[in-house]
Amino acid sequence: MIKTKKNLVLFMPFIGGGGVEKNLYIIANYLSFKFNNLLLCTISTKYKKKFDKKIKFIVPKKKWSENISIRIIYIVCLYSLFKYLIKNRNCVVLSFQANVYCILICKLLNIKIIVRSNSSPSGWYHNFIKKSIYKILISFADIVIVNSLSFKKQMEERFNIKVKCIFNPLNKKEILKLSKKKTKDRFFISQKKIIKIINFGRLTDQKDHITLLKALCLLKKNINFRLIIFGKGVEYNKLINFIKKNDLSNNVKIRNFTDNPFPVLLQADIFILCSRYEGLPNALLEAIVLKKISISSDCPTGPKEILSNGKGGLLFKVGDYKDLASKIKYSLENKKLLSKKKMYAYKKLERYDYDKNLIKYTRLIKPFLIAH
Repeated sequence: MIKTKKNLVLFMPFIGGGGVEKNLYIIANYLSFKFNNLLLCTISTKYKKKFDKKIKFIVPKKKWSENISIRIIYIVCLYSLFKYLIKNRNCVVLSFQANVYCILICKLLNIKIIVRSNSSPSGWYHNFIKKSIYKILISFADIVIVNSLSFKKQMEERFNIKVKCIFNPLNKKEILKLSKKKTKDRFFISQKKIIKIINFGRLTDQKDHITLLKALCLLKKNINFRLIIFGKGVEYNKLINFIKKNDLSNNVKIRNFTDNPFPVLLQADIFILCSRYEGLPNALLEAIVLKKISISSDCPTGPKEILSNGKGGLLFKVGDYKDLASKIKYSLENKKLLSKKKMYAYKKLERYDYDKNLIKYTRLIKPFLIAH
């Protein structure tokens, strides 16, 4: 362990279930073995067991429900961070969430801040006020980290800032191990020959599950399929209503979020990602680890990079359910070609090597912590 002169404070106000959280656990636990005095500022204490015992928690004095507005959660945690930094100036902050607000606090207190941006600004870039505020404040970060090369290019071009790219650390051994665990889910078990499709991600507009359901509506008379979606979120009722209205209840099931969808993923034939925007989608990488045929929206940013511009899978136009339906049909009619594509994608996973990318975090952060 490297003895440091400064504390490292990770800032993640709300921990839910998704790719950002997976990366937080991995990065935080790795850094706790590399540096002394690691802290995490969050409201989500129920996930404490996922973190190494050496990591100390900065939490609000009053216990808050996690069902309150995300904006209130941000305000509560920012206040907790502010109070801590006022008394402990000898710190460096690594922010995973609410980045622009965290930058503002750190700059007011003359604290070094490293920002890890998680998803492409394409999701909100049309909002002139947000864009203007973000452009000003992001320039005050000491380092901005993103997780894909196309994301890096986008940030540098739109905001005229220097950005470091560190890919998501992909733990292939852990995914393979988890995939071998038994599952009680029997939806893919059938005597009939069916096409087994899977998707997992938060049930939000960003993930655009409705496009997937519309595509399958076009195909339901021609192919025998079953789809499982793992996730939870605000779009749940909308998706359930669409499934019922379009007579898909026997073909589609929405399962609650789980830490381990891999035993079911292992049974699947096709993984489909239909997001409107991403950073570097973990779910797509995890599907490739288990050598699944992958179909993804060509959204900013990440999928095109992961699938090597179509050499490792199929890409469809964002929000175009007809294009997605044609890609699903094509994958079923060209199984040998798709088998080659999935193996090509698997070989390219070396870029996301677990140890290699975690070492990059250590090298990047270390100079800030040992400085006088």
